[in-house]
Amino acid sequence: MLELRPGCECCDKDLPPDSVEARICSFECTFCVACADNILKGRCPNCEGELVTRPRRPISKLANNPASTQRVHKPGGCVMTA
Repeated sequence: MLELRPGCECCDKDLPPDSVEARICSFECTFCVACADNILKGRCPNCEGELVTRPRRPISKLANNPASTQRVHKPGGCVMTA
């Protein structure tokens, strides 16, 4: 089950479970659409995988399957290395 991480790893923008702005890679690294498109150019800086729109969990399922509250943030921001 997806963790639905609560924020962008680059800029720490809040990304609630119903956000249409969340992008993830196959390892669930999570970024906002602005960072994913403008800085990372659609590639995860951690694994170089494709960043895609994160699915939204139906509100009715969040009570028994809550989103993660653990934030992953890189205070220096994100930079593609290659």
